[in-house]
Amino acid sequence: MQFAVGYQQPENGEAFSDIVADYRAAVGEVYFPWVGTPSGRPMLGHSGDLDARREQEGELQVLRRLGIKLDLLLNGNCYGGRAVSRELEGEVISIIDHLGGLNLSPEIVTTASPAIAHMLKKHFPQIEVRASVNMRIGTTSAMGYVADLFDSFYLQRDRQRNRVYVTQVQDWCRANGKKLCLLANSGCLRFCPGQTFHDNLIAHSAEAERMDNLSDWNPHVCWNLYRKSEKYAEFLKSTWIRPEDLLLYEGIVDTVKLATRQHAHPRMVIGAYANRCFNGNLLELTEPGFAPAFAPNFIDNTAFPSDWAERSANCSGACDRCGYCDSVLKTVLKSYADL
Repeated sequence: MQFAVGYQQPENGEAFSDIVADYRAAVGEVYFPWVGTPSGRPMLGHSGDLDARREQEGELQVLRRLGIKLDLLLNGNCYGGRAVSRELEGEVISIIDHLGGLNLSPEIVTTASPAIAHMLKKHFPQIEVRASVNMRIGTTSAMGYVADLFDSFYLQRDRQRNRVYVTQVQDWCRANGKKLCLLANSGCLRFCPGQTFHDNLIAHSAEAERMDNLSDWNPHVCWNLYRKSEKYAEFLKSTWIRPEDLLLYEGIVDTVKLATRQHAHPRMVIGAYANRCFNGNLLELTEPGFAPAFAPNFIDNTAFPSDWAERSANCSGACDRCGYCDSVLKTVLKSYADL
C-alpha cells in the first residue's frame, strides 16, 4: 500500500520534498495544484505569482529525482462559465505542456470535472486520469458510467468504513482495469450536507476573499456542529481511518491519500501513517483538524478499545440504532485539565 501526499509550500522552514524523502519507502505519489488555478483547497498563490511557481517547480524536480509519481490537481469543483470551454481546454493543455518542458510531466491528473477528463483523454492519453474524491463516486454503477473517462477512482469517503463493500468495489475495479483509492484522514463529516456548497465556495476562494462577507455566520457545517459538546461523537462517526487500522485495508486498495496540503504538520501526518501508529490527539491528525473546537478536551488515539478497528471497518451506517461511537467517546475523550 502506497501513500499519495499533498504538496504544500515550505512550512516551519522545512521543504516538503525533505519530508517525502524521509518516508520515500511509503510515499508513491505527490499531488499538487498548479499555482493560480482552482482546486479542492484554497488557491495556491495567484496566476502571476512567479516566485511561488519557481518554488513549486524546484520542489517537483526534487520529487521527480526521488522517483515519486506526480499527480496534477485540476479538481476545482466549479469552473463557472468556462467549464466546457475551449479556453479551459487550452489552459489545461498549456499547463501540462509547460510541465512536460521541465521534465515534470504528471503521471496522473486528478479532476472533479468530466469535461477535463475528456480533454485529458483526447490530448494526453498516456496520463492516468483519476476521479477526485470530491466527485463522491460511491458505487460501481457510477464508476461504470464514466469508465471511458477515468482510469482510477477515489471511493466516496462516506462508504469506506465498510470493508466488505470496499472489497466488492475493488473486485469490480480489477475486473475492469481500474485502480481504487481511499482518503484516510479526512476530518469531514460523513455524508456532510454542506459539501457541495463548501467545495463550490473553495473553487471561488480567490474572489470570495475579496468580498464583504457575512460576519455572523460560519459557512462550515462541521465547525458549527462541534460548538455543541453533545455532538462530539459525530467526529467518531466520520470517515477517517486511524493509522493503526489501515492494516485491514491492505491488499484491498491501491493508493491511500493523506490530506496534507493545508495541514500545519504534514510530517506528523505522513509519519503516523507510514509507521501505522499515532500517540497523540486524533483531532490533530485529520484535515481539517478540530483540536481548537474541542479544547480543552482531546481525543486520545491510544485509548481506543481493541475492537474499534474491526467495528469501524465493518460499520453498518445505522448510527441512529447503534450507539457504539457514543460509548467509545466516553473512553477516548479526555481533558488536558486532568493531566
